[in-house]
Amino acid sequence: MSIVRSAVTGVGSYLPEQVVTNDDLAKIVETSDDWIQERTGIRQRHKARDDQPTSDLAVEASKKALAAAGRAPSDVDLIIVATTTPDMTFPAVASIVQRKLGVPTCIAFDVQAVCSGFVYALSVADGFVARGHARCALVIGAEEMTRLMDWTDRTTCVLFGDGAGAVVVEPREGKGDKSDQGLLGFALRCDGSKTDLLYVDGGPATTGSVGHLRMAGNQVFRHAVVNIAEAIEAACAAAGLDIPEVDWFVPHQANQRIIRGVGERLGLDENKVISTVATHANTSAASIPLALDAAIQDGRIQKGDLVLLEAMGGGLTWGACALRL
Repeated sequence: MSIVRSAVTGVGSYLPEQVVTNDDLAKIVETSDDWIQERTGIRQRHKARDDQPTSDLAVEASKKALAAAGRAPSDVDLIIVATTTPDMTFPAVASIVQRKLGVPTCIAFDVQAVCSGFVYALSVADGFVARGHARCALVIGAEEMTRLMDWTDRTTCVLFGDGAGAVVVEPREGKGDKSDQGLLGFALRCDGSKTDLLYVDGGPATTGSVGHLRMAGNQVFRHAVVNIAEAIEAACAAAGLDIPEVDWFVPHQANQRIIRGVGERLGLDENKVISTVATHANTSAASIPLALDAAIQDGRIQKGDLVLLEAMGGGLTWGACALRL
């Protein structure tokens, strides 16, 4: 008996033209290239222009994803944007993307789970596509994290960058086992008691301002490795697969030490781990689709490969997804 799966049929990404190196940051805050690379693995990040809102990045990534899937904007009937840096408080970035792409009337909304947003958004899209409520979904992670930086705080401003990634999700028939193309298993988590570890100190209902990102980095690191590993194991169990079967691991690009720590805890071959943190830095909800597209474009990830995605962000939220491309 066949079942309907939600499958990723196209991937695209976009990075703003401006590149900010560690040496550039050393001119405005007390830091150095050696200090940043030793602690994070980051060498550079991209920064959006002042006249380039998050929706612009999302649109460019979406155009590439649609082209890769062989789809046009007129085919899209669902848009979900994962972002913590919207153009405005409202309307949703998804609504703006719909207008800019020329997508007909459809379902469009944003998801806010910070760095975990793309995994959360994929699971929401799965609920629409696999159940026949949408036939061609755009799932986008788009962020301009540099807008939230306190440029006097060297512990945070060196970590983040801007960018966007998008995937097209469409229905595909499967047998109901791990050999199917599509989204095979999810595990989503949140522990709201730890909101003070990673947050922005502003908002419309509190300060009336955007605010700046604040983080207790050491504590976030300790939670990340253990929590992410558990979620990955749960997502694999939901998909009916064992971790050694995985072809590629595409983690949230927060910190090279976290990426390495999770991989080691799970016993993953480091050659199976996709890392773009050195050149992208932490782009929050955009980091997974950016890394996924980079590995597709350079030929490492191929159609039919079994891929693990994971992320952890403010909330604290975290989650994982197992899929076959």
